Amino acid sequence: MKAAAITGFGDPSVFQLIDLPQPEPKRGEILVRIEAVGVNRLDHYIREGGVNPSLSFPHVLGSDAVGAVAGLGEDVSEFAIGDRVIPMPGYPTDPEDNGGDVLGLAPSYAIRGLVENGTYAEYMTVPARWTLRAPDTVASIDLATLPMALVTAVRAVKVVGGVQRDDHVLIQAGASGTGSFMIQVAKALGAKVATTVRSEAKRRFVKDLGADLIVGQSDEGLETVRDWSNGGVDVALDNLGGSSLARSVDLTRPLGLTVLLGNVLGLESTLPVRSVFFPQKRIAGTLMGGVEDLAWGLEQVRSGAIKPTLDRTYDLDEVADAHRRLAAGDAVGNIVLKAT
Repeated sequence: MKAAAITGFGDPSVFQLIDLPQPEPKRGEILVRIEAVGVNRLDHYIREGGVNPSLSFPHVLGSDAVGAVAGLGEDVSEFAIGDRVIPMPGYPTDPEDNGGDVLGLAPSYAIRGLVENGTYAEYMTVPARWTLRAPDTVASIDLATLPMALVTAVRAVKVVGGVQRDDHVLIQAGASGTGSFMIQVAKALGAKVATTVRSEAKRRFVKDLGADLIVGQSDEGLETVRDWSNGGVDVALDNLGGSSLARSVDLTRPLGLTVLLGNVLGLESTLPVRSVFFPQKRIAGTLMGGVEDLAWGLEQVRSGAIKPTLDRTYDLDEVADAHRRLAAGDAVGNIVLKAT
């Protein structure tokens, strides 16, 4: 089978299209003929060498995929050949590990493509227990925008953020892959949403997603959020980290919550401590989500409440160009590779 692999750490030129043996499903696994692959910022960080420096090469990146069942391992009865499926982007690799209450804290939890080969290929095997049926009415190219960004958004907004109807919510970088789904999840829950963007094209994009207030990431723009929310938002969702975290915390009301789920702007943040404990503000971290989170998100997709956010598609042999667009921050929504 064909696969897009990195031959070392570095810029997008490290990608090569290579031939690998087609995997065989083991007991409890299915073989998926991959149709489309989502490209995530995590893939960019792994390629640069900042996440798992002990990788061996060549290595296949990718955690998101949509495809059709092409083979069944022993003891698999819930799927049939030809079923369209979406594997979880991360799951416990130990068959005895059921994940517990928070899937990402399972002892054997791993994001696909971080340690073992990922989804930038024509085929993959995945445990049937960590696989969901794909909505029949949505094209694979569009569905590939969903898994990691959608499951992360659902957990961040609905579960960790506890967003409810009429809450005022701030979402940083609303035109990003995860940000675009956080807007839609919050709107599906009945919240009022403010978001930040960096360009006019991204402003139009998030307006179409239902954002109620759209501002730049300057201090002046963010102060508009405080006025709009009558003194501070109920929940701020920050997938930027770095210097953005302090601004997000500052814009929450007393007893408000900031949910942190990324570090695009840096791994360290400085907070004025008294401005957190005097108004009794809260900060919570979150990573990915569980099967029930992705299932809830897919139900919203089936109903039309949440729509895939496709930026641009590339063929598998154009993966370097896809990563250049991702690294430049030019994507409005999610980038997808066509695997077959």
